[in-house]
Amino acid sequence: MRCPFCHADDTQVKDSRPTEDGTAIRRRRQCNACGARFTTFERVQLRELVVIKKSGRREPFDREKLARSILVACRKRDIEPERIERLVSSIQRQLEALGEAEVTAEQIGTLVMEGLAQLDPVAYVRFASVYREFREAKDFETFVGQLSKSVKA
Repeated sequence: MRCPFCHADDTQVKDSRPTEDGTAIRRRRQCNACGARFTTFERVQLRELVVIKKSGRREPFDREKLARSILVACRKRDIEPERIERLVSSIQRQLEALGEAEVTAEQIGTLVMEGLAQLDPVAYVRFASVYREFREAKDFETFVGQLSKSVKA
């Protein structure tokens, strides 16, 4: 494993343990060249997923990109990082369970929206504003109005 600080190839595992949800192995590593410590995660990957974008372009599924988009929606919210990690793992497992080699960006967006709706209403609205391409304040009003109606029902 290459050191993210000095880019040396020689690092040593100092500690390994399963993550809280048991879907990955967390490893603490130390670089033999510069002495820096960092954490890596090892996960089972059942198949290589390809994401079909709205434009029709295809790109490999990127778990880190998914996590970043969820983290942006959750920024400055009181949400434990473990809950966000569980959501990302859950979405990835759901995508892999579809049994398809290709998934659409819309399928991923729908799963993220469902997960964020359960996790935090503000993060849900933030993500929706980007995912559904809100252009003006009225778009927010309409969306939140629909959200309020569904909560009351």
